[in-house]
Amino acid sequence: MGKGDLRTRRGKIFRGTFGKTRPRKKKKKQTQQQQQEANSEA
Repeated sequence: MGKGDLRTRRGKIFRGTFGKTRPRKKKKKQTQQQQQEANSEA
């Protein structure tokens, strides 16, 4: 149960993979107001 074990969180971090034990973080959706601000700045 260490860095070589792909079923553990530590093993996933060591390998740089994602899965059930280490899901990817979801990006927050922008609101319409934030989108308008971003478009007006560009």
